[in-house]
Amino acid sequence: MKLTRGQSGQRGIPMPLWLQGVLESAQLAIIVAALMIVPVGAVYFSNGFGNQPFDSAARLAGQAWLLVHGVPLQISVATGASSAELHSGLLSLIPFGLTLIPFFFAWRAGRRLARASYTDQLWQALCGALLIYAALGFATGYICSDHNVSASLLMATLVPLIPVALGLVIGARREAGSWGRLIGVDTVERMARFSQRSRWAGSYLWSVVKAGFLAVIVLMGISALIFAVNLALHWADVVAVYQGLKTGPVGGAALTIAQLGYFPNLAVWTMAWSSGSGFAVGIGSSVGPLGTSVAPLPAIPLLGALPVGQLSWGVLALAVPVLAGLLAGWWFLREGENHFDEWLSIKVPQRWLSASLSTISLALLVGLGAGILAAVLAWLSGGSAGIGRLSEVGPQPLNTAFWVACEVALGVLIGSLVAPWLEGARQRAGLAEDFEPFEEAE
Repeated sequence: MKLTRGQSGQRGIPMPLWLQGVLESAQLAIIVAALMIVPVGAVYFSNGFGNQPFDSAARLAGQAWLLVHGVPLQISVATGASSAELHSGLLSLIPFGLTLIPFFFAWRAGRRLARASYTDQLWQALCGALLIYAALGFATGYICSDHNVSASLLMATLVPLIPVALGLVIGARREAGSWGRLIGVDTVERMARFSQRSRWAGSYLWSVVKAGFLAVIVLMGISALIFAVNLALHWADVVAVYQGLKTGPVGGAALTIAQLGYFPNLAVWTMAWSSGSGFAVGIGSSVGPLGTSVAPLPAIPLLGALPVGQLSWGVLALAVPVLAGLLAGWWFLREGENHFDEWLSIKVPQRWLSASLSTISLALLVGLGAGILAAVLAWLSGGSAGIGRLSEVGPQPLNTAFWVACEVALGVLIGSLVAPWLEGARQRAGLAEDFEPFEEAE
């Protein structure tokens, strides 16, 4: 067995990669569990759960751990005079702001495992990390399930691997610097084996995908800003709900942490709102840019920021996805990978016809990509918040995809027409600065 010399100068046996993956994964699970236990324990010791035993609070922390990792929970509540009458529902509304916690810790672990592995050995560390995390998820689902809240053992085993695996792979890729160093396959060399036309087609489609991604990122950024401004404008209503709950400092802090976890979800809902498709806060409700129609809502402070009634200015929000598409079309022109337009200009002698066809095709493709990504975000951000009316919360994925795709496509059309003029003005400004006469030395 080969012995190595560590930083201390002492010789020793190197740690197997699978064991290092196990330790990194266990450390990750313990850190996330501690972050769940601290607020739940603070509420418990401040008598926030009444006369509930300590094991109930411990199970609640484990259930929060599962929910943060994306595991849906089955809830059963006794109603009526007889406790035998149970109403059940599914809690699948995932707080993606808190899901980022295990993702970023896994990203850090992936970088550490990549530094400790050779190119053809990283799979050992990743397998060890994922196997132990699956085992911990199974154990948490088994121990923390009771007659009121339970989780499927299969879901508790497999679903937590999704954010962890993404974090491990992305972190390892970040440390390696390229997929070739990470998995031993040189993608550039493999692409060089394809014909020139195949490489041009691939470059065009990849640029279209990036343009659609850029449109959604811009749309999400503006939507998050709209949400922040709306929250500031309705801050008095939010504070009034806090005061009505009378949770105390510890309970208020725990409630605030839970609501912060749903901020990314609310940003996606705002994106759906600005597109015109809107979102639901309960069965039969509708929150859109032209008006809001909801039934009485539970006392959750953030829900106090919902716009109410008819909005005379709400139609202006429909311009946000169009603006995102305009920027995506401008970026695509600057990327310089419009090989489909070059091919059409050769096949179709009439330039006005080839340019029109390539621009329309570009708008449809970018809009389709943005719509698919928006549908995925809408599906992930929504779900069921429990029992009754709140079993339907969030935007409808297909409606959101349709509206975002149409508006982004319109923006790409406008951007493709305006971008040459903007680039010409930018280049003329740059030439004017380059040829500005120098002042003569005295």
